[in-house]
Amino acid sequence: MRTASGDDCQEQGVHEEDHEEVFPFVPAPEDGARWTAPTDVEQQLYRLTRTGNAYAYLRTLAIEGVYYPVRLDEARAAGEDEFPMLTVPLGDGRVAAQVYTAGLLPRTHPHLVYEYATLGALAGILPGDVDILAVNAATPCEEYFSTDDDERETWLDLHHELFEPDGLGDRVVTRRTGAPPPGPLLHGLACGAHLCFQNGDAWNTPHWHGSGYRGEVGRIAAGWGVHGRDDWRSTQERLLGLEVSPWHWDFVLDARLALAPGGRGGHVDPQRWRALVEAELRARARENGVPADDPEFADMIADLRTLVGEVLRYEARFRADGLLPPDGFVRTIAAWDIGRGSNMARWGRGARYATEAETLAALERASKAARDAYGSWEEFSAGYVLGRCLHFDEERFGSWYTEVLDAHRALTGDPESPWRTVPFTDEPG
Repeated sequence: MRTASGDDCQEQGVHEEDHEEVFPFVPAPEDGARWTAPTDVEQQLYRLTRTGNAYAYLRTLAIEGVYYPVRLDEARAAGEDEFPMLTVPLGDGRVAAQVYTAGLLPRTHPHLVYEYATLGALAGILPGDVDILAVNAATPCEEYFSTDDDERETWLDLHHELFEPDGLGDRVVTRRTGAPPPGPLLHGLACGAHLCFQNGDAWNTPHWHGSGYRGEVGRIAAGWGVHGRDDWRSTQERLLGLEVSPWHWDFVLDARLALAPGGRGGHVDPQRWRALVEAELRARARENGVPADDPEFADMIADLRTLVGEVLRYEARFRADGLLPPDGFVRTIAAWDIGRGSNMARWGRGARYATEAETLAALERASKAARDAYGSWEEFSAGYVLGRCLHFDEERFGSWYTEVLDAHRALTGDPESPWRTVPFTDEPG
C-alpha cells in the first residue's frame, strides 16, 4: 500500500524500500492456546476482551493513550492545530477510524506514520463523520466503540480521572514479541535503556514510533536543534564518535588512568592527579603555541583541577548509593554519548529523518562503541550517570542525579531489563 507520493522520501534525501506492513495483523491464537502479547498493556486488553469488560478496556486506554495512522505527506503539511487522520469507509456507509496501543504498532513505513493521542484528545480530534472507533483491529485484543457524543464524553471523563502526563515514564518496558534476536542490534538497543526507562518506552523495539511522529519531530528539534535529515546525520555521527560531551571530561579521567598501576585507574593521590592534569595541559599548550600566561588558559587549568574534585565526590556518592562497588571508579564517560546515540538513532527514525537501514546500522555502532569502552552494564551505567551529572547536576545531587539513579537500580534489578537479559560482552561461540 502506498500512502504518499514516491517523490516525498526523495525530497527528504531518504531512499528506502517500500513494504506492505501498514497496519498490524496478528492472528488470534488457536483454540485453547495462550496468546503472548507484545507487552503487559496488550495482555491486559486481551484479558478484558475475553471477559467482555469494555469499560475497563477504555480505562486502560485512558491511562496509556493510543496511536492513529496518518499519511506522511499530510502529517508534514499539518499545522499545529490540524490533526489529519486516515479513516476507513465501510460497506454499510459508516466510517471507522483505527487506533492502536504502542506494543502493536507495525514496522515503520516510508509513507505512513502514527501519531499519539490521549483518549481525551482523541475525543476532540476524531473527525465528526467517524461512526466507529476500532482499537487494535485485526489482533487478538481488538475492541470496537461507537463515537457519538455520549461516548466521547465518557472518554473525556476517563482522561481527566486517569491520565497523568508524567505517569508513563520511569518503568522498564520490554517487548515479548517483535524484538530482534540476541546480537549487536539488540545490544545497541540496550545501550539506550536509561532514556527508554525515563520515557516509559520499550527498550527493545527497533521499529520506532516513540511519542508519535509529531512528538518525535518536536523532541529532537527542542532538545537537540535537529530540524531535518542533515541535522540528524551530523548529530548522530557526533554522538557515536564521542564528540558531543566536552573533551576535557575524559582528559581528566585519562590522567588518573596514567597514574594507576597498569593503567587500571582506581585510587590515586588527588594532588598527583591534579598535578598531572595541569602538566599535560601545559604540554599541549606549548605544542599549540598558547602563552603560559594566557588568562583563558589559566582559567582552564583551574577548572580542570576543580573537575578532579567533582569526579571524586560524585564517585564517593555513587559508591554510597550502590551505583559503584566499594572500590569502583569511572574510567570513561563515553556512555553518556553512546546511550544518547542509541536513542538518537531511534528518534531520527521516528521523525523520518533516518532510513530503517541507517537506524539499524547506528544501533550496531553504538553496541561496538560500548563494548570497546566498558566491560559490563554496571560500568556503562556509571559512566552514563557521571556524564549526565557533570552536564546537568552541578553537584546538587538533585533530580538530575536521583532520576538516573532510579533508572540504574531498576535496570540492574528488573528481571526483564536488558541488563539482566542481554550479555554485555560477546558470548563465546
